Amino acid sequence: MNFSTPVKASRLNLSSLLADFTPNTKTWSRIKAALSVHRKGLGNDVHSGVWISNADLSDAEKVYAECGQQRPLPWEECILPQRMKQCLKIGEGTFGEVFSTNNESGDTVALKIIPVEGSEKVNGEDQKTFGEILHEIIISKELSSLKEKQHNQTHGFIGLKDLHCVQGCYPADFLKAWDTFDQQKGSENDRPAVAKSILHQVTAALAVAEQELHFEHRDLHWGNVLVKTTKQKTGSFLINGTTHSLETRGVLVRIIDYSLSRLEIDDLMVSCDISNDEELFMGQGDYQFEIYRLMRQENGNNWAAYHPHTNILWLHYLCSKLLSMKYRGSGGRTAKDMREELTGFYDNVLQYSSATEVLQSCPMFQ
Repeated sequence: MNFSTPVKASRLNLSSLLADFTPNTKTWSRIKAALSVHRKGLGNDVHSGVWISNADLSDAEKVYAECGQQRPLPWEECILPQRMKQCLKIGEGTFGEVFSTNNESGDTVALKIIPVEGSEKVNGEDQKTFGEILHEIIISKELSSLKEKQHNQTHGFIGLKDLHCVQGCYPADFLKAWDTFDQQKGSENDRPAVAKSILHQVTAALAVAEQELHFEHRDLHWGNVLVKTTKQKTGSFLINGTTHSLETRGVLVRIIDYSLSRLEIDDLMVSCDISNDEELFMGQGDYQFEIYRLMRQENGNNWAAYHPHTNILWLHYLCSKLLSMKYRGSGGRTAKDMREELTGFYDNVLQYSSATEVLQSCPMFQ
């Protein structure tokens, strides 16, 4: 089954918490980028003696700056023709498509392509605005940088290798890959021990991001959890200065898609205000849609405030999906015990306040 966010989020409302704040150079560029996302016509604001002009750059120019560009570029300047020929479509979501290819080093990388501010609808939805893309760019960069932090560190979020703003029609090689895309269905999954490792890795990544960035994903459906095989026996993460390890069980997990996410960078808060997006809360037929309503119930429809229990709601959802899957070799005692452990996690995880508390206190991860 293909899970994706059901409808387009409303226009962003990025807020800042700048009381008694003197920005350094790195943070200042982020502040200007985020504040420019406010609706046009707000004029100039003064926060704690800092003069900020909302009119200095457009949202499009902010995106170009994040990409290291001055204008949109043609496709061939961003992706070499030989790399285009190697492209395979590997997924799709509400707002765009995901392809894979090889980079200059021969490593496999994912290409996420999101149409912006065009007139044609994508999967029945309006294309994203530059302001909405800017929100996701900022969050993607911050989460990608967690792999390099000294106090809270994780590789659990997809790494951002490069960023481009291109203009023009889809290249022929992409269209060919699009036409041959056929999502695999009905396959059996690995043993329940793998399911436990997936939950452990997702929980660890969320916990690190909570501690470092006051992060909520807010849209962690099954389609936003990438799983790949690995020969690594163990993985590691750093939380509050202490290194921890976990068993991979042969898989590595990477979290993606931050369209609805919320975090804080120093004293700057970046979030997506979906308070008026009623369609998002009207979905039926899957537990995923209930999670959106539960989040709104918990935060009182205030999407600027920090409520890490929303991460718990998504862990509960992910566990429900893992329990519903059919596993190879699931008849032995070890597999039965593991499924019982997953069931115990599902029954008890909602009592925790955050992914950090789950990681530290849940018996399944001790």
